[in-house]
Amino acid sequence: MPSLASKLMPPLMRLRGSKKIFSSAEATLGHIAELALRPVSYCPPRKLDQRLRLGVTRVHGWPVYEAVPLKAKPTRCAIYVHGGAWIREITAAHWRLIADLATATGTRFLIPIYPLAPTGTAGTVIPQITELAVQACAEAGAENTFIMGDSAGGSIALAVAMQLRDQGHPPLRNTLLISPALDLNFSDPLIDQIEPLDPMLAKPGVQTAASLWKGDLSLDHPLVSPMFGELAGLGPLTLFSGTHDAAHADARRFAALAKDANLQLHYQVMPGMLHVYPLMPIPEGRQARNVMKAILAS
Repeated sequence: MPSLASKLMPPLMRLRGSKKIFSSAEATLGHIAELALRPVSYCPPRKLDQRLRLGVTRVHGWPVYEAVPLKAKPTRCAIYVHGGAWIREITAAHWRLIADLATATGTRFLIPIYPLAPTGTAGTVIPQITELAVQACAEAGAENTFIMGDSAGGSIALAVAMQLRDQGHPPLRNTLLISPALDLNFSDPLIDQIEPLDPMLAKPGVQTAASLWKGDLSLDHPLVSPMFGELAGLGPLTLFSGTHDAAHADARRFAALAKDANLQLHYQVMPGMLHVYPLMPIPEGRQARNVMKAILAS
């Protein structure tokens, strides 16, 4: 049964109006315009300085943060690609997750602050994050390199893993996907059944954001919708999904495709959980984070 803490999350999110920005195309475009006028900071919270050694460089003109546990000499590297429907910046919740995973497992994290839509698109951002992954593999070895992401970042992470394979690189140690958006057509009828239960996502606004993110590519292009990419040769994957998450429809379909392709997939479905529940301060989120720590430390 869902925990009491998890049951409190939907009403809290509705009170905050979390779904309003995706309620219509106009609402989403208005939100994008507001973010352009008043950008939100992507900087890590200062309290993380007590847990991590932080650094930042610029690659292709955008910041790439490095987060290393204090007094650690990591042999493993993980790239974290944040979510936000391709239009919203990394948040404190993302930074807390990264700090928790890094300190618990002694893993070095790289966090690209990629340009958001409509400036950044799948065709421009994903190849550059792939370059970052190639460099990480050159330093740590593919067998010690992970890529992970939530929501829109999960979509990007899977597309990067596909790009690495297509370029002839060895498979990564693991690709971890948290509530990923994998088919940006959003045509699965299950989405319409789940959406009333989801206090975060609404199809009109997410479709609007996706139309900006795709740029000149089609919605069926694997860089945009990795559900349509070749799955063979990807290496181990881990997928977290909650049944009250509109993106759960993608997770179900992808899990079936992965089984048909004989992929090594750890598919963790949590009944009643919301979009990106592993980032939330609830028992079910802690359970998912413990699974991530075990994978990173293995």
